[in-house]
Order: sequence, then structure tokens, then C-alpha cells
Amino acid sequence: MSTHKKPALHNAMWPGLVGKGPDSEPPIDLETMLDLTAAAEVNGVKFDGVDLFASAPHTDIDSTPDDLKKLADSVASRNLVVGSLVAPVWPPTGGGSSFGSEEDRKHYLTQVEKACKMGKTLKEIGIRKYGIIRVDTADSPSHWAENPAENTKKAAETLKAACDIAEGYGERLALEGEICWGAMHSWKAVVELLETVGRPKTLGYQADMAHSMLYTLGYNAPEARILPANFDWNDKATLMAAFKTLTDALRPWTIDFHVAQNDGTVHGTGSHDKTGRHCPVNDPNGKMDVVEVAGLWLRGADGQPTKAMQHICWDGCMFPNAMMLNPQTWNDILGTMIKVRDAHGWD
Repeated sequence: MSTHKKPALHNAMWPGLVGKGPDSEPPIDLETMLDLTAAAEVNGVKFDGVDLFASAPHTDIDSTPDDLKKLADSVASRNLVVGSLVAPVWPPTGGGSSFGSEEDRKHYLTQVEKACKMGKTLKEIGIRKYGIIRVDTADSPSHWAENPAENTKKAAETLKAACDIAEGYGERLALEGEICWGAMHSWKAVVELLETVGRPKTLGYQADMAHSMLYTLGYNAPEARILPANFDWNDKATLMAAFKTLTDALRPWTIDFHVAQNDGTVHGTGSHDKTGRHCPVNDPNGKMDVVEVAGLWLRGADGQPTKAMQHICWDGCMFPNAMMLNPQTWNDILGTMIKVRDAHGWD
């Protein structure tokens, strides 16, 4: 039996798409991802819901109300609900740079509005009762570095406008911290951006354990490195101290949370600057005690659960299809999610 009932446990649908395609393996369709999620079970406990990627071929950002009703029926038929949505704010998916041209920023805000409208519609249908709209800056650290002060200012102005849009739909936005996004490529840059926007009730931080971990290593921002150079991963005390520095800075902004594992390596794909690759929850090369590190994000300085979000989600992008189609993969993930909730949840 699970120790706690909250937060709800969700699975991300976008690993069926991210890293897939013509130069890789075929995408895994949404129905299959839903089936895999619904089938997972550990000691009678199952996933409560899913978080969605608001882009074709999974959930088209231009879905009609009828399309979304069909989606809701499909999700509900598996005893699942919908939580957070990823807004497709990047140029290849119809968006644009948040610190680019006026046209770029207009496209960015159009995608934010479409995602917020989708979120509201799913609430009205009754399949979604919590969750945020996930965004980032949709541009690279290299472009940002051409004029750091001006580009951070532009990104903040775009995000302020995005907050106005979100509030009109009763939504909240969260920046997913990932080192491949300009003005978000270091933990200090993310804090500066969030503070510059200054809308904590509407714009917060989405902490993905795997991506956020790379902030401690200073990739794309050596000046913001927390762990010492040539760090020995067996030095747990130094590692946990670094995580504490990181989480103390970003936890007050955190309103959405991804349980994930990382092996400490980085790579770049296509237009992405260096970024992290999620690894299996039980990967022997994983650098984190997932349950212990999750506690630094989910518990405040007083040691009590922050209760800042109603659900937590697993994120494991770029797994091979053979691994993703293996039911045991999802039982292993669900088992870890349950351990995180048992350790840091509430009722």
C-alpha cells in the first residue's frame, strides 16, 4: 500500500516523440503511450494521469473542441486524467524565439495562447483539474550570448506578455530549466529571468531532476558551476551540498516537478546546444539517489513538503523504443515514483 495519496503520479507522453523521427526510430503514437501508462501497476498502485505534448502527431495545438473531447474520452477510458501541457513555442513547431524579432515573439505568444486555450478546454471537459503550461525561451545560449542583457530583457518582456495571456485563461506557466535554452542555460540565469519577469503567481519553474542536475556542472555556463572541476561522483557529501545550493535557489519558484535520472553526460541534437539525456531510473550509471534528491525539491527549508504542485511526472526522453515498449520499464518507473511519494508526499 502507498503511504501517501498526494501528489498524484503522472507519466509524460512526449518521450514517444522527442528524439524520434526520420534520423532515428519511429515515433510512438499517443494511444500506445496511454496503453503503456495504464497497464503499469506496482502493488496495486497505478499512474493517476498523463502530461501531454501539445503538438502533432500527439495532440495537435490546433485541435478543435471535438478533437479534445475525443482525447479526453480516450484518456478517461483508461482511468487517467490530464495534468500539465507542453506548449510548442519553438520555431519548428510554429513558435519563435522569445528574444528574437517582433515576428518571432508574436509566434511564441500565439503558441502560448493556443496551449492555454487547450488547457482551459480540457478543464471544462472535466479531464483536467490541475497542472501548468510548460514553456522555455525557445532560443539558444549562443544567440543569447550575443547581447546577454538585451536578450534577457526581451525574453522577460515576452514572458510578461505570456503571463497576461495565461491569466486570461486561468493558467500558470512554468519554465523548464534546461541548459540548451538561452537566458536559462545556468541556474543563475534562470533565477535572474524569473526575477526580471517578477510574476511568481503566474510564472514559476519546472524542475526536471535530470536537466536541473546539469546546472551543477556548469555546461554552457562555466562561471555558474557549483560542483568542483574533476568532481568525483563518489563524493556524495559534495554532491548533495551542490544540490542544496541549486534547490535553495530554485525551489521557491518550483510549481511543476519531473522525477528523472541522469548519467551526468551531455550531448547536442540538431539546433540544441549541449543538453542532458535522461537515463533509465535504475541505470547503473545514474548519478542521483532519485528519492533523496527529489526530497530537496519537494520539501522546504523547514523539512516539510511544500505542496507546491498537485502532481509529479516522470520524464524519460530518448529511450530506445524497445525499452519504452517493454512493460517492465514502466513498472520500474512507477515503483520509483511511489517511493518518491512515500518519502515526500502528503494526504
